[in-house]
This record gives sequence, structure tokens and C-alpha cells, in this order.
Amino acid sequence: MIRQGWKRTGLVLVQLGMLFPLAAIGQQSKQDLQQLYSGKLAQQRFKLSEVQLLESPFLQAEKTDLHYILQLNTDRLLAPYLREAGLPAKAQSYGNWESMGLDGHTAGHYLTALAQMYRSTGNIECKDRMDYMIRELHRCQQQSLEGYVGGIPGGKKMWQALAQGDFSLFDKEWVPWYNLHKLFAGLRDSYLIGGNKEAKEILIKLSNWADRLLSKLNDAQIRQMLRTEYGGMNAVLADVAQITGKQKYLTLAKKFSSPQFVHQLEQKKDSLTGLHANTQIPKVIGFERIAQVSLADSSYDLAARFFWHTVVENRSISFGGNSVYEHFNPTDDFSSMIESVQGPETCNSYNMLKLTEDLFLSRPQGDYMDYYERCLYNHILSTQKPGTGGFVYFTPIRPSAYRVYSAPQKDFWCCVGTGMENHGKYGEMIYTHSGDSLFVNLFIPSKLRWTAENRVITQQNNFPTKAQTELIVEFPLDKPGAKAITKSGTNNGAKTFSIFIRKPGWLKGRMPKVSVNGVQIRPILNDFSYIELRRDWHSGDRIMVQLPMKDRLVNLPDHSDWVSIMHGPIVLAAKSDTMAMIKPIGDGGRFDHIASGPLRPLEKAPILLISDHTELTNALLPVTGKDSVNNHPLLFTMPSLIWQNKDKNMVLEPFSQIHDSRYIVYWPVARPGDAPKRQASLAAADKEVLRMAMKTVDQITPGEQQPEVDHLMTSQNAFGGVFKNKHWRAASQGYFAYTLKMMPEVQYLRIGYYGKDNKADDMVVDAANKDPNKVVDFDIFINDKKIANVKRPKEKEKGFFSIDYPIAKTLKRGNSIEVKFVANKGCTTARIFDVRLVK
Repeated sequence: MIRQGWKRTGLVLVQLGMLFPLAAIGQQSKQDLQQLYSGKLAQQRFKLSEVQLLESPFLQAEKTDLHYILQLNTDRLLAPYLREAGLPAKAQSYGNWESMGLDGHTAGHYLTALAQMYRSTGNIECKDRMDYMIRELHRCQQQSLEGYVGGIPGGKKMWQALAQGDFSLFDKEWVPWYNLHKLFAGLRDSYLIGGNKEAKEILIKLSNWADRLLSKLNDAQIRQMLRTEYGGMNAVLADVAQITGKQKYLTLAKKFSSPQFVHQLEQKKDSLTGLHANTQIPKVIGFERIAQVSLADSSYDLAARFFWHTVVENRSISFGGNSVYEHFNPTDDFSSMIESVQGPETCNSYNMLKLTEDLFLSRPQGDYMDYYERCLYNHILSTQKPGTGGFVYFTPIRPSAYRVYSAPQKDFWCCVGTGMENHGKYGEMIYTHSGDSLFVNLFIPSKLRWTAENRVITQQNNFPTKAQTELIVEFPLDKPGAKAITKSGTNNGAKTFSIFIRKPGWLKGRMPKVSVNGVQIRPILNDFSYIELRRDWHSGDRIMVQLPMKDRLVNLPDHSDWVSIMHGPIVLAAKSDTMAMIKPIGDGGRFDHIASGPLRPLEKAPILLISDHTELTNALLPVTGKDSVNNHPLLFTMPSLIWQNKDKNMVLEPFSQIHDSRYIVYWPVARPGDAPKRQASLAAADKEVLRMAMKTVDQITPGEQQPEVDHLMTSQNAFGGVFKNKHWRAASQGYFAYTLKMMPEVQYLRIGYYGKDNKADDMVVDAANKDPNKVVDFDIFINDKKIANVKRPKEKEKGFFSIDYPIAKTLKRGNSIEVKFVANKGCTTARIFDVRLVK
């Protein structure tokens, strides 16, 4: 059954999450799902064209994004598609990721961004660019009898081989399905949002091509294919099924849905540690879309809801982001996130918001929108450089770290693509509706023109600077052709309906104060944390909602002694300094999205003194007078809490407002009297991290997906895994190799191993043959010159250890080298946990 008709829809104190117990997600029948997705509870979005942003940071971010988008050259974005179609390109392809194997991925994002921005702002140039790109893509597709169109280098040959079960070319490419998914999604959005019917035709032909391509692959081959990141292919194919009403696209969507992963999540098993986060989140969006479209199997919905809860409650930090080095870290150990400059990735939050939207639309709960708001205000809004534009990949939480922004003509990271989308769709979830009932989900200044119900709702506020919002209800046309607006207070034009307003989880007090036309009323709170105002409404009626905010300290999810400071939904952070911020704006380099400036020692971070009796609200002192910016009420100091005298006057401000500076968003804490001990423990824990950061020229953790892609891994008979929360890679009668950055100062190749424990030699693993007795015998090569034979690394101690291999001067020529691990005949390599070039 396919639903047709698109409706696009530890010390401290407080921990985010625990919205409600995971066990409360009960079993659901098909009948339950039908009620859920097609019954009274279901929500619908408004069109982006129906919601106009009013003056606020979100409107400024939208304008900045529009400026950035229009700087790009459509012909350069289209160049990979024309090249692969055998047509002459009209301009040179962009560089960076657009010329490194992910060619064409930005064009798909760009189509979505143009469609959204056209509907959000009415900018006709966005529509013209979208229509032009669709015409050019149609021209490219016409060159293929099969209906394929794509920008992947050598894509046609690769896909033809894959269709026959030959993965030799597929495995060498950089995430082919992920790349192609961006085009699928861009075509879908050009049709559904932008109204371009030609995009629908291209999308269906491309979906038919994908269906034929995979028709000959067996289940084992499909599983092998899905080991490589594939974006949200299942989600977009479920959308195609809904657009067309054809079951075959839903069947194809399920092929991209990893049944074992669905089953694990359905059974409430969190096996996410060590997995690449942005591989998992898009596929889970697909699970929920399949559930919404098919109504046939509750397992997909149960999997999606459990995933959301465990990620939000156990793996997300104060501003809503998750992951380190793009992977889910252990839920009981966030130390790697504190240490690293590769903190939460913007793409992850982009996709978590998509998942949240779908879950909320089918089952409205205030908890979903609490997370959505937190992530939107603090992570998404902070990841675009105000004024000039530029998007952030990693948002580190290491004290005194900084972010790097993209340059429009030079950097084409994945987070540039999602970044262009993020800031053009802020109107998407401010309001939703169920029948004629209006839901006010977010307190963003805006005007809703609900044409179908002849209503205009204007939301005016200076939120979150001022903790209130006002809603004005108008009925512009009570009758067709009418010119007058009915005045409030008369009986003419009265309309009876409900307005639901979210009661946020950060509210100070049990209920918000609500008044209508100056008269305070007692609102009704329903069981999904919304207050209901049902009455006869007249044009001009005004609703005032007071939203006092709680101040709270928020632990990391592992309950370690690190806290973030929140005022209502707003994360407060502090600027530290601007010294040695190397390349804060990308310059087209392969790794320019990673902050490369020196690390600040953790022992220098301001320590907060917190006791069981600490009252945060009393400790936060508003900055006023000459030290404030226009008497901004969201600027604070907290001298009574900061231990170090030099830091006592640090100014706290909304994290989203901090740019072009190092910052502190998570603070180490100690009880009064314990600060010196806490500082010493920070120094001890950070000593090796700092030492290696200074000595390391380039490093890779084998087995981690993105770093291996970044370092151009090639392999044969290689396999990987996670052991003691660390990734590793090995090969059996095969090899694996990486390309690393070289500098003249490099002296050693340092390799990380694991020694013996008391029971068995944990170094010897053959995942392919399950033979723990396979002999370890392998060679290490640099630029095809053997530098070492390893039969068993001589461990200095049990557990993890490293061995340094000297590098001859003759091997240091050039800017890069290839490091290769080759298992000798009948043997296996050791598990390799770390590869780095050391000064």
C-alpha cells in the first residue's frame, strides 16, 4: 500500500535528553501506523512561499546565503555532467571536492538550494538558474539510452560493471551512490518545491535506471554495495514511490535499507559506536519515509524513532551536534570530542533536523521541536559566516578551538552543499497544521499567509533576546473580492479554530503566561506539550505569550566534568582569543575544512567552580552600560564561578554570534577547593595529545571511513573493525595503502599496534576466514620501496603501542607519499590502529 499525494512535509546538574524513556516506544501495528500517518495526529507543512521571515538573525542568514548561492557559476557546476555525457562543457569544472572524485555532488545540493530560496524569497534568478540546470541535465540524460545522468568520473563504465556484480571500479570511487543521491534529491526538490515538471521526468528515468541496474544483484552483493556510504537513496526512492504511486520504487528503496540495521534499532540496540555518523542518519530518514509511504511494516518506524532518541539523548551535545572525526564516539567517553578539532559535523545536524521533521509530522511531540530549536539556533545558525557567507564543516568543542569557513569559488565540501540548503528553508517548520488547526512550533519572527483558510498569522518578537512572542490573527478576505478587514471585537467574520503553541522544555515555570487582546487566559496543555487556544477568532486579535527562560548547566552525555551553559534554548559561549588562527577561510586545499592552527592546552581553559548549591541564574550577571552592545540582554559575565583571575571577566554571548575567534563552549568544572587538582588532571590527560599534535605532519586512523577516503585508500582483501573503541584495518593475502602529506621535517613513520593480552594474541585476526591462527607476516612500503618486514611487532607493553620506522631522505621528495601494508603469501597483516608521519 502506497500513500499517494505528496505532503512534503560527574558533577553537574542537568543533562540534555531523557525526553522520555526509550522503553516507552511501544510496539505498533499496521493499524496504529495508519492512524499515525493518515489520521488526526498527522501534521502538514506549509509551502515555503507561504512563510515570510521578518527581521531576525534568520532573515539575515537567509540573505547571506542567497548572496553566496548567486556567486556560483551554474556552468561550472554542470561541467562534470556534460563531460560524462560526452558533451562539450561550457565552463571549467570547479576544483576541490568537485575535481577529486566527488564531481557533481554540489550541483544536486545547488538545485535544492535554488528551489528553496526561490520559494522562500521569490528571487526569480534562483528559478531561472534552476530551470536552466534542469534543461542542461535533461540534455545530458538524452545521451544515455538507459536514462543515466551523473558527474562521477568514468561513471557509466563503473555502473555497468557493478550491474554484473563486478565491484573493482565501484570500490575505487569516492562514495558513488552518495554522490548520485544529491542529484536525485535536487531533482525531487526542483519538482516538488520549485515546480519544475521536467525535473520529475528526469528523476523517474533516473530511478528506472537504478532499478534495472540493481535487478541482477543478489542479497550478498547488495550488502557489499551498501558498505560504501550511499546517502539517503532509500528516502528519495520512497519519495519517488509516493510521487508516482508505483510499488517498484518502494521495493528499490528497501534494497538501500540494511535490514540487519533496521532490526537492531527496532530491538532498541544501540550499536552505533564507531560507525560513520552521516552514513547512518540519512538511511534512518529513509526508514521513516518508507514507513510513512508504505504503512506496511512498523519496524521501519520503530527503528527511526529509537535511533532519534538514542542519538539525541546519548550522543548529542548542547548545541545539538554529534560525532567526532565524523564517527559516533562511545556514549560513555566523550574525551575524544573534547580533545579534537574535528568535532560535530554540520551535515549530521542537517540530517538530524530532517529526521526530526518527519517524526514530528507523523506524531507531533514538543520534544522533537525542543531538539529542532536547539540545533537550529545554536548549530545551524552558527555555521554560516555573517555578511560575506561561508560554511563550516566541523564545530569543535575543544576549549579555544576555532572554526573554518568555506570560500565560494574554492571549497566544495559536503557541508558546503548542505550549508547552502540550511539557510534557505528556515520557514519550513515555524508553523504546521492539522486540518484547520495551526501549530506554532518555533518563535521565529515571520508572517504566515494561509491562503486555503484565508488567514494571515504574523509573529512579532525579539526572541530570544526578549523572552516573549506576539501572534496577530487576520482574515484578509472574508469573501471573494472583499477589501475590508474585519475589525477585532465585532461579531463579523468570527472563525472558530484552535491555535496550538509549543510549551518549550526550557520554560521557567510550569506554564507560559498567555493573554489575548490584553486579557490573560488560562491555556490548556495537551499531552504532547502544546497549549491549545480554541475560540472564536476575529481579525486583529493579538496573542501574547510570555516565555521565561531557565538557566542551566548541561553535562556532556557521558556525565564527565565538562559543562555547557544554556539560557533557555540558547547556548552561551565566550570568545577566548584570535591568535594563530591559521587559514580560518578555506583556500581549496584537500583538508582546508579542518582547523590547522596550534591547540591551546586544556590546562589553560577557565575552570568553573560548581557546588551542589550553585544557582546559575544568580551567578550570571547581565552586561550593561558601556560594556554591552546596545544593552544586549544576552551578554553575561560570571566572575563568581571562574577560578582563574585572568578569566573572571570573560563575556558570555549566544554561541551563534561568535565568529572569527577562538571560543569556549564547554567548560571544565571542579568543586570549590579542587581546582588545582582539576587543572593538573587536565594537563596530564592532554600532554600526549599536545605532544603528538606538534610532531604530527599527517595522520590517519585506519578503518575510519572519511579519513580513509581523504587519504585516497586503495586495497585488496582488506577489512576493518573496532576494538576497544578504536578503529583498525588489516589485510589477508592482500594490501591496503594511503597517500599522506609529506614535509622535509618528517623523520619517522609511526604505526600503532595492539599487543598481547593474557588469553590470546589479539594482533592476529583474519576477518575473512575467521582464522585466529593466521601468521602475521607483512611488509611496509613507502613509494613502493620496502622499509620494513614485520612478523610480529615487538611490543613494549601490553595494550596499544607504537613503533617508529625511520624514513630515508630519498623518500621525502615531493608533497606526498604512499604508505602501503602488504601481507605476504598465506599471511595477514597485523591490525593497524594508527598511521602517522612524525617530525
